Amino acid sequence: MSYDRTVRLVGADFDAAVTAVRQALADQGFGILTEIDVKATLKAKLGHDMEDYLILGACNPPLAHRALEADRSIGLLLPCNVVVRRDGDHTLVQALDPGTMVTLTGLDALKPVADEATARLDAALTALAAT
Repeated sequence: MSYDRTVRLVGADFDAAVTAVRQALADQGFGILTEIDVKATLKAKLGHDMEDYLILGACNPPLAHRALEADRSIGLLLPCNVVVRRDGDHTLVQALDPGTMVTLTGLDALKPVADEATARLDAALTALAAT
């Protein structure tokens, strides 16, 4: 089972890609609630060097509200994680497939929320791929 939606940005500078991802998500109604710089964290805590790797916790408040109304425990799967990471000379942008919420919970009431979140995330990813 695939649980991600991914686009590869060829030749994109990492910082420029992060800026573009933030804008593409904002254009689809997502704000960034959390940000984890995995590269910096692993370097500081473990002395481990790795490629640029950023996890953005994206939230669309109306969608989150609808999901929480359907299942209070769905907060375990929120916010929508979006990863921006280097992969050789490319930058990958990966979003957790919102359909995973339905698959994991088995709750049909979450399907409309997951479908709308998928459409919005796909629009953001498509916009990024077009740049």
